[in-house]
Amino acid sequence: MCGRPPGSAGNRQTVAVTEKIGIVGAGIVGLAVARELATVRGAEVTVLEKESRVAAHQTGHNSGVVHAGIYYPPGSLKARLCREGVALLKDYCARHALPYEEVGKLVVASTRAERPLLKALAERARANGVPGVAELDALGLREIEPHAVGVGAVHSPHTAITDFPAIARRLALDVEEQGGSVRLEHPVRAIRETASGVEVIAGRRRFAFDRLVVCAGLGTDAVAAMTGRRGDLRIVPFRGEYYELAGPARDLVRGLIYPVPDPRYPFLGVHLTRHIDGEVLVGPNAVLALAYEGYRRRDVRDLRRIVGWPGTVRMAGRHWRTGLKEIYGSLAKRAFLKAARRYVPELTAEDLRRTEGGVRAQAVSRDGRLVDDFAVDMDGRVVLVRNAPSPAATSSLAIARHIAALVPALVR
Repeated sequence: MCGRPPGSAGNRQTVAVTEKIGIVGAGIVGLAVARELATVRGAEVTVLEKESRVAAHQTGHNSGVVHAGIYYPPGSLKARLCREGVALLKDYCARHALPYEEVGKLVVASTRAERPLLKALAERARANGVPGVAELDALGLREIEPHAVGVGAVHSPHTAITDFPAIARRLALDVEEQGGSVRLEHPVRAIRETASGVEVIAGRRRFAFDRLVVCAGLGTDAVAAMTGRRGDLRIVPFRGEYYELAGPARDLVRGLIYPVPDPRYPFLGVHLTRHIDGEVLVGPNAVLALAYEGYRRRDVRDLRRIVGWPGTVRMAGRHWRTGLKEIYGSLAKRAFLKAARRYVPELTAEDLRRTEGGVRAQAVSRDGRLVDDFAVDMDGRVVLVRNAPSPAATSSLAIARHIAALVPALVR
């Protein structure tokens, strides 16, 4: 019996080919995904970024905290990817001589009514495998932070601080060393999915990819609309405003001092955070921004789109009391001072000076629910990161592995 000649249909072999994958967004998550796909999969990656630098938005406007994973519901993506991400990030910083300091975090109960919440937080932290967590009384917390007060605290000694923009720049260099490219000033203008791939117009160029991964942060909705996948979530921007401690007041805080979180709300409230450069930040609040990149109060260019989403109105109806409190905190320095003095009573108004804030991309569902966990959608050849708030920077290398596992390898 004669066999089929080589190359005939009956003798075809599956051969891996070099994938061309586009990444929208050069924040820390997008760059981590690009690096993972280039390094592990050998893909040819192209990162498209509308700004003139990497880490221009959320990555470059946060407090630099490497979260240990004490807050997140056990079994959630946040809990799992945060714990994985901490280990990966610590190792990455060590290998590339990037700053990483385990300054520790105190979550302080200022009243006895908060003690049950504090105990539940400690139990959650242990369930998530956070190392070294300890419950402290009023005297114990002052051994960690001599100028702090409270009736008790949870101490996470391995919570760290770093420089996320520096990490993003290193990731971009990794991508280029693997043969990929990071194209700055290339805003995405159009996306079209075909039978064989995804065509993208960015800047003045047309790109052809086998797959597209969207890590666009505050621009998620605009890019999702180009793909025809608006979905049931929308990004609602929240502006976070900060003060910093001036002069000798910086010495009143050794590490990180946080309030007990309100389980009804995804934002942590005003806290005191030592930054990698030695500054101590006070904040942030969480005020509804009226522009997706609304770093200033007068930025209102996206008002119609933001308020036009039914979830925004329903969210406001649920949380209007908290919203008014946050607005008051935005307008009155004394509100920030009062929140900070709850934990460090030696602070005075002269110790606080306003500094640069940021805008958080928070996914809100149609029914007004603030989406707490990470959310990633995959449809056809496009992967959309729908929600990646804190601790996304901490989790970025683990998120990259998670997304890479969702993207099927291209074979022939």
